Amino acid sequence: MSETGYILLVDDEPAFRELAGGWLSQQGFKVKTVGSLSEALEAKKIHGQPDLVLLDLSLPPYFDPQKTLLSMPEFGASPVIIITGHADRELALQAISQGAWDFIAKPVDPEMLAVVVRRALAKTRLEKEVQRLQGHTVSTGAELYIGISPSAQRIRALIERIAPTDVRVLVTGPSGTGKEVISRALHDLSTRAKKPFISVHCGAIPAELLESELFGHVKGAFTGADKDKQGLLALADGGTLFLDEIGEMPVPMQIKLLRVLQEGTFYPVGGRTLQQIDVRIVSATNADLMQQVQLGEFREDLYYRIKGVSIETQALSERLEDIPSLLQSFLSRLEVKQGKRFQLSFDAMQWFRQQTWPGNVRELKNTLESVAAINMGGEITLADIQLLHHSSALNAEPISNVPQPTKASSHIVSLERTLDEQVQALEISLIQAALTKTEQNKTQAAKLLGLSRQGLIKKIERYQLEF
Repeated sequence: MSETGYILLVDDEPAFRELAGGWLSQQGFKVKTVGSLSEALEAKKIHGQPDLVLLDLSLPPYFDPQKTLLSMPEFGASPVIIITGHADRELALQAISQGAWDFIAKPVDPEMLAVVVRRALAKTRLEKEVQRLQGHTVSTGAELYIGISPSAQRIRALIERIAPTDVRVLVTGPSGTGKEVISRALHDLSTRAKKPFISVHCGAIPAELLESELFGHVKGAFTGADKDKQGLLALADGGTLFLDEIGEMPVPMQIKLLRVLQEGTFYPVGGRTLQQIDVRIVSATNADLMQQVQLGEFREDLYYRIKGVSIETQALSERLEDIPSLLQSFLSRLEVKQGKRFQLSFDAMQWFRQQTWPGNVRELKNTLESVAAINMGGEITLADIQLLHHSSALNAEPISNVPQPTKASSHIVSLERTLDEQVQALEISLIQAALTKTEQNKTQAAKLLGLSRQGLIKKIERYQLEF
């Protein structure tokens, strides 16, 4: 699927083909127009599978809507939007029941057409991405880093590139952004996949116990050590040791870990027999380790030992476009776990997209699971969300609450200017107001305007706005 979308428009009216094709081309879509089903199938052979089909129901030589509906399977997996002069409810329902994505009656409103086309393309792109990731998960057993944002795609590409190697990896980023998911994927896609993946939270184990947990101990090493105990390092032999929140590891333990990384050997607590291991080290932290090095809280030599390749995750608020694909992935897992179908209503999806998610992906997942737990009918609605999150279910501040723009940027309706000129002026005015309210925070301004951060940046660049 192309970035903007390749659309095949099938309609027997030349004037409509030219007009609608022009509208869509102006929106950045690649459009091929034809006048019959036979031409449409020929165009498919020549130009490839379209991302979307706009299909008139009354086409030559039969001009029979029923025959046209029967042709929809010819377009394969491409979503089909029916366009017709027959504004008939039963015909619309019949078209949708036979697989049409949506139904638009002539005369067609250009803005409505653009909205429906974008929604269809976005949903199809999302479904394909989720299917690809789920297929990869099934075939490899790996849980991949979900998302369609440039950041998520870059991380997946890096995982697939370095997973088969033994290079050490340091995963950084805010809490709840999927650092352990990345670490597990690195293991599951590696040659060590059949060996253990051992996870250690360096801040959750008391400092006095961490050495024994990692290295193990021999009988009599300390009070209460009534038998030999194998440490996590030995358990991970041949596999992967994941050191979560390594920035919280006490400095004395950092020194001992450094020897393991340098020599691949260690002594159990109280032991005199040197043990040799072969493990891949993957570390993660939400701290600035370089700053900790400068403060003397983290050893510089250890930092460079664990930092073979760095992968940095972003806060969910920086990649809002990933929310739908994350939700779809979580719902798919819930369906397998609970044996029932789930889907999100449009309003529920909008609510999830409008939240700030300070807890990032972890908070998003937990919120969805809590709402799904009380859902009765399979479709998760805004009412389900309000039942658990009443105080925040409608907390997305409406754009009407954005302060009025300055006099210089105020928008006045006038019949002396074209619609496009006035729409642009209004967009500029709202963007300026939202950025003023959020003190130039593009992420929060985009949230107020109902846009992704990247979408807002594109508009700022298009209008050449300076702040």
